Formats: sequence, C-alpha cells, structure tokens
Amino acid sequence: MIALVATTSGTFAVDLETEEVGPGEPFDPPPPPALNIPRVLAAAEAGSTVVAAVDTRPPLVVSHDAGLTWRESGRGLPPGRAVAVSADNPDVLLYGARNRLYLSTDGGVFWTALAVELPEIEAVLVRES
Repeated sequence: MIALVATTSGTFAVDLETEEVGPGEPFDPPPPPALNIPRVLAAAEAGSTVVAAVDTRPPLVVSHDAGLTWRESGRGLPPGRAVAVSADNPDVLLYGARNRLYLSTDGGVFWTALAVELPEIEAVLVRES
C-alpha cells in the first residue's frame, strides 16, 4: 500500500511496507463525512469504518458502525491534522501528525510510527500499490 501525503512542500508517496519515500502525484482528498461530534479536525470513511482526528486527548475517535458508536484511539500520539482509511481494507488507518505518519492495521487498536519525517502534513490518502 502507498500513502499519498500532501505537505507544505508538495506531495510525497510513502510505501507503507518499506517506508520508502518518493515523489507523489497531487490528489484531492475525498470530502470528509458529516459527523455530529465536537472538535473534529479531519475525518475519513470507508464502508462503515469512520475515523476522525479531534482536538482532544487522545487525538482520534474510531467508529466501525458508521458513526453510531465511537471509541477513543491513539493514546500517546501527538495532535494531528489528517486521517485516511483504506477503501480496500477498512482496518488500515493512516494518521498524519505535524510531520510524521502513524499506521494502524487493526482498525485503530495499535499504532506504529513510520520512521520518515516529512514537511508539514496537510492531507493523506491510502491507495493500493
């Protein structure tokens, strides 16, 4: 899987398995879902999975039932500004903090920081290779 990352210095493509970084093509992030929760900074959905970066601690909330119920996620993660859900596998979530990416492959239960540091992140998108 590839993460497309829009930053203040252009778009990058990050291979989520090898963490190799290369140039990426510009993209328009999908429109965020309409959510009835406070302090949302960014949100994304795929199927019934919805993830939102919020201005609280922890910085994420995740729903697996299209927003009927929510659970907190990302304890210990820094404040963020971008989220994405893989359309092919809704258990794959990507979270963009100021200049670092965090990946969850289990629906937001556990998060892994990618080693790569990028310019200030504005938006993220997950796509198949």
